[in-house]
Amino acid sequence: MLRANTIGMTALLALLTAFGPVATDMYVPSMPDIGRLLGTDGSAVQWTLSAYLVGFAIGQIIYGPISDKYGRKPTLLIALALFSGASLVCAVAPNINTLIAARTLQALGGCGAIVMARAIVRDLYSGERAGCELSRMGAIMSVAPVFAPLVGGVVQAWLGWRANFIIIVVIGVATIVVTWRLLPETLHARRAVSITLMNILRSYGGFASNRIFLANLGIVALSYAGLFAWISDSPFVLQDLYGLSPLEFSVAFAAACLGSLISGAIAASLVMRIGMDRTIGLGTLGLAAGGLSMIASCALELPPVTTFVLSMALYQAGLMFAMPQAVACAMMPFADRAGSASSLLGFVQQSSAALLGALIGYNSGRSAWLLAATLAATGCLSLILWACSRNSRGGEIRIAKVNQVAVQVRTIADGVGQHGAHPCIRSIAALPSA
Repeated sequence: MLRANTIGMTALLALLTAFGPVATDMYVPSMPDIGRLLGTDGSAVQWTLSAYLVGFAIGQIIYGPISDKYGRKPTLLIALALFSGASLVCAVAPNINTLIAARTLQALGGCGAIVMARAIVRDLYSGERAGCELSRMGAIMSVAPVFAPLVGGVVQAWLGWRANFIIIVVIGVATIVVTWRLLPETLHARRAVSITLMNILRSYGGFASNRIFLANLGIVALSYAGLFAWISDSPFVLQDLYGLSPLEFSVAFAAACLGSLISGAIAASLVMRIGMDRTIGLGTLGLAAGGLSMIASCALELPPVTTFVLSMALYQAGLMFAMPQAVACAMMPFADRAGSASSLLGFVQQSSAALLGALIGYNSGRSAWLLAATLAATGCLSLILWACSRNSRGGEIRIAKVNQVAVQVRTIADGVGQHGAHPCIRSIAALPSA
């Protein structure tokens, strides 16, 4: 069995979080070809992305509360099985409508993987250590967007778009086997609350009343929406407007992902030195700088492919500084409801991306300005939101650390025994959480 604080556990959790990028990025180079072979236009093909995000968002609403009650491992295995089965349907889809429907089911399964990965991190870690683990997972996960489009481009050139989904099926089945055999159950105190719509809504209402949760949620949603704007529109901008082949686009797309690969590794160690808030601040600054540099590229008519790739690499570098820490900071106060907190984060994150992707889809490939303006807006708004929430975030982090110490003291007191423990330990252990 895998244990906390091991590279094996980090690698498995990173693989689970990579399901979304792999399921999307591998077939992105094939999108124009899918439209031609299935007899439809780019707008309809865009719906295979938007439908995926809609399913990804809706599914996350239910996985968290279910896992808080029944455990992480059984919930995860069910999600992986659904993901693998739907991926097989994608591979044999005879028309665009079937592909869109299968992508929705694929998302309903795949979203469970990332919800469970974040919840498991919160089960095992807290504070900057949780942020560090999420950054490590992000660094490993960043390999997927770098190599997935390259693999997808090669597979598209040699075997066609359906083969990409067959590869995804193989990855899904392999992950089921690894999870079944090696992943322990990390939830030790299951919630006794019944799974009803009212209880779920009541739980989410409690998150919505927490200001720092909302601020970090906003940063996560905005930064990810900008990334999805790039995923959604860049195949048409770079291939249809600027004439790149699918393989050339795959190389450009992978090069832009190097920013997240490098910064994810740096953020894992940096957050332990400068703290979560400053790391988020550096990330949002990178988001804004990447978006504004893409605007400058369009305005100054600089070489589009080179400047777009460099600008997106900067944006993704900022993303990997900001988003893992914002996720960790948002979940920090809710150790007893980590699954539900992860669900709400993912729902809003994916919903905002799906909405933005649908809006961009109506104008795909007509102009590079729309993509550049979207990235600039999401980056600058993330920076403003971070600046406006700094005081609240710092206070919430201090409270969470106090609670963490209290939990550790209670654990010590329980181990020693209330009657045998020192009176000071007994008095501290009796204190309520902050």
